[in-house]
Amino acid sequence: MTYCVAMSLDAGMIFASDSRTNAGVDQIARFSKMRVFAREGNRVIVTLSSGNLSLTQNAVNILEQKARGGDSALNLWNAESMFDVARMLGDALREVKTRDGPYLELNNIDPNANFIVGGQIKGEPARLFDVYSEGNFIEATPETCYFQIGESKYGKPVIDRVVNRRTSLLDATKCTIVSFDSTMRSNISVGLPIDLLVYETNSLSVRIQRRIEEADPYFQMVHNQWGEGLRRVFAQLPDPDWL
Repeated sequence: MTYCVAMSLDAGMIFASDSRTNAGVDQIARFSKMRVFAREGNRVIVTLSSGNLSLTQNAVNILEQKARGGDSALNLWNAESMFDVARMLGDALREVKTRDGPYLELNNIDPNANFIVGGQIKGEPARLFDVYSEGNFIEATPETCYFQIGESKYGKPVIDRVVNRRTSLLDATKCTIVSFDSTMRSNISVGLPIDLLVYETNSLSVRIQRRIEEADPYFQMVHNQWGEGLRRVFAQLPDPDWL
């Protein structure tokens, strides 16, 4: 399992993913689920993935191969909209699932995979899409400005309480860290390091991208203070008068 979240805000976009994969409690490995395709001043495209690792890696590799082709066919570098990018990613996922899915199912391996893809291409606003395992997708809106894939339920409540379209990138980044901390607290299949990218609207460049490891002082501070703060607020709540 994994956990990925992306937010589309007036100020920019947040992308974050954990790096843990597991095929049982004794088979734990690290693989980055974030891929970044950027050309300064022209486009920034970010993908996050969850589900079957071989399917997601192959789907992204298909996009990369087409982008390296150098011909006039639609690819990551000549697409004129993020809608085209989401459609290409959905098509690549269908292609891989059609090829490999039946063989995975014969061996009782789940062939499901999901993507979040977002970013900005020069000439259009920043856009964010949730690509389902079947290859179809939906786009974020001002009312629904974030997507999660993977083990999402533990990290969702804090985002729902804090984030809206007008939230600053700084507050959204803090909320993202808390969301990951809450998820890792309740599910051992999600773990550090966290890949984080912060994109500023209309910058058409990647200015903040980092990998948050276990020893990261800011993450440890958030982990400790968030837990202590929750316990403190809980202790201050009045007792129910009907007990």
